[in-house]
Amino acid sequence: MVDRRTFTTLLAGTIAAPTASFAQNSAATHVFYSAVGAELTFYSVDVDDAALVRQGTVSAPANIQYAWPHPSKRYLYVVSSNGGPSSSGTAGDKHAADAFRIDPSSGALTPHGETVRLPSRPIHASVDLSGQYLLTAYNDPSGLTVHRINADGTLGERVRQPDALDTGKFAHQIRVTPDNSHVILVTRGNNAPTDNPVDPGSIKIFGFKDGVLTNLAAIQPGDGMHFGPRHLDFHPTQPWVYVSVESQNQLYVYRRDAATGLSREPLYIKGTLSDPASKLRQAAGPIHVSPDGRFVYLTNRAWWLTEFEGKQVFSGGENSVAVFAIDQNTGEPTLIQNADGHANYLRTFGIDPAVRILVAASVWPMLMREGKDITTLPAAIVMYRIGGDGKLTFARKYEIEASTKKQQFWAGMVTLA
Repeated sequence: MVDRRTFTTLLAGTIAAPTASFAQNSAATHVFYSAVGAELTFYSVDVDDAALVRQGTVSAPANIQYAWPHPSKRYLYVVSSNGGPSSSGTAGDKHAADAFRIDPSSGALTPHGETVRLPSRPIHASVDLSGQYLLTAYNDPSGLTVHRINADGTLGERVRQPDALDTGKFAHQIRVTPDNSHVILVTRGNNAPTDNPVDPGSIKIFGFKDGVLTNLAAIQPGDGMHFGPRHLDFHPTQPWVYVSVESQNQLYVYRRDAATGLSREPLYIKGTLSDPASKLRQAAGPIHVSPDGRFVYLTNRAWWLTEFEGKQVFSGGENSVAVFAIDQNTGEPTLIQNADGHANYLRTFGIDPAVRILVAASVWPMLMREGKDITTLPAAIVMYRIGGDGKLTFARKYEIEASTKKQQFWAGMVTLA
């Protein structure tokens, strides 16, 4: 039986790790947004002290699934739903996209324009580099939509798409390429050890012009049945694309290609776990290339349960932030650290532009077995300092009131205009 002392592979400091109280009222340069259920709380970020200062809270129509800033940093687009894991897996009947205006001095949010209804539960959203389109991905049924963004930042009409777009199985992320000429839909499929049904994963590439998509390519090894990509990110100056492969706990590296969007074959495949031989189920998570292009960060997550004393408790596994150094000549990533997560299920995180801090958010509290006792590991926002070598040093964490029904499902950092 795996107990709390093997909660992650690098537990040192977790049990005694200090928690902190949020301070109040401060000017902001960087803002960290945390969504718990339908409430979106915003904090100014003190980079020097690796601390957060609570500013305020706004609400969305339903549980927040994802958010993305406009390239101008003047608006934040939030997608929400009353379906999905926050509602015991139900489809839900309220799905929405909303624009919020970002106050340039504090990061405070105010509703901006009318709510736009969406066809089903959104799982991810992003904005193209021109700031003219909101792209939204849906996991079940797998699909996407494109909405115009008006000149004043409000959301406009939906752009009609061709009927035969290949949107795969279980879309999980939608991004435009750095040249704004392609859209990439990462479709995770369902091919982890206990998934039912079982579906192939793939990376779908589309041409992108005037908000309209055209099928271009599907990138995957073999038939995709052993490939569960979750998220990707782009190197800021080189044509390298880093893909977090959830089901296989791997990092794939592709090269951007003018014809197909991505190279047909990966340049590199790397493992993300500190113990690759572990038989416990794991799931690689979100991924970000550092703004300076020197490192890539992704999370390893474990949240599965087992019964103990009549209760469902954590069954073990690695919750960590994997740190890779990037060879600036070849793009090859080398795993240099698996930093203890200090919380369970780090689903989202952000990095400041100067690459000095990383702030991660866990989804929910977890019952933990510690010997014969059962304790609760709270949901949290976890802050790390980033060293010159890219490695993380734990700074502090803030406990968050969340639950399996009211999850901290999205969080992210925005540098103000």
